[in-house]
Amino acid sequence: MKIYAVGGAVRDELLGLGVSDRDHVVVGGTPEEMERLGYKPVGKDFPVFLHPQTHEEYALARTERKVARGYKGFKVYAAPDVTLEQDLERRDLTINAMARDDAGRLVDPFGGAADLERGLLRHVSSAFVEDPVRILRVARFAARFGFAVAPETMALMRAMVAGGEADALVPERVWQEFSRGLMEGDPALMFAVLADASLLARLLPELGLAFEHGRPDNDVARVLVRSLECAAAGRLALAPRFALTALGASSGAGVIALCERLKTPADCRDLALLAHRHRDPIGRAPDLRASDLLGLLEHCDAFRRPGRFADLLALCACAERGHRGWAPVPYMPGVVLGRALAAAQAVDAAALAVRGEKPDIAARIRRARVAAIESIG
Repeated sequence: MKIYAVGGAVRDELLGLGVSDRDHVVVGGTPEEMERLGYKPVGKDFPVFLHPQTHEEYALARTERKVARGYKGFKVYAAPDVTLEQDLERRDLTINAMARDDAGRLVDPFGGAADLERGLLRHVSSAFVEDPVRILRVARFAARFGFAVAPETMALMRAMVAGGEADALVPERVWQEFSRGLMEGDPALMFAVLADASLLARLLPELGLAFEHGRPDNDVARVLVRSLECAAAGRLALAPRFALTALGASSGAGVIALCERLKTPADCRDLALLAHRHRDPIGRAPDLRASDLLGLLEHCDAFRRPGRFADLLALCACAERGHRGWAPVPYMPGVVLGRALAAAQAVDAAALAVRGEKPDIAARIRRARVAAIESIG
């Protein structure tokens, strides 16, 4: 029995990046032998075990064969006679199909190290076509590393889309890859790769994004690229990055349709709808009266959910920079609304409630908050 470190940990070490999680392949082992050595079985579809001390994953070497459409349509064969090269061959990209033995020697049968040096994302074998989610993985890795997609791999992805294989994509798996891509260092690259593969319009038809040769080719795409660059520079979280993306929809109904197709989490959906509804009023904040500023804060639920409101202002600032370009000055609507919220929050609502008649409490609090906002000028 031989054990090898595989996949992302090997790739990231070669790139000089930090490694937090390690996966391993066990060649020549059996489930019974692994359990005798104290490994805990956790795999459902194929034999995977957790190390008794490190809790890292150890999978028995396996091959996969496509027997039906969809991501569950694979027949897995895991046995002691499966070689390391056979296990690596089923992987998506050459940069993810490398291993190291226990002496630290690199095992690289498909040229992954050379592709890392060239900054190239290239598929390992024709088995790539068996799982359409790999198209999204390629786009995500482009967003992470800034690598180019090999021409033969791009041609294969286009053929997968044209042949209908991408129609079997499951929303949960799409969201898993898409959301991770949004959080990469250059998320706009994910959109460019998906467009080049002819998949973008199928995944996000509400947005009307157009790219040509990896570059934005209409105003919607150009605004999104600049907005996401701002979001990445500001280290915005996932929900605001998704809301920025959804701003390109022409209506709230389009945002809802997009969220339903991708099965987005509730926080991403709610912030996207909030941004789509209130972005224009937020942009006019410097010209609003105190009573209107308070009304906007109330409609955005800023008093009960100040953290989400801060995300809303941050993404609106990125959207503004997406439209107008980078500016050395603060986002004034955000400054105005931030000061207004702080002034209104300083009003002692409890004290006003004690002194007032019950039917008049809400009105008294609101008048005091308007006065507090007026006082900041």
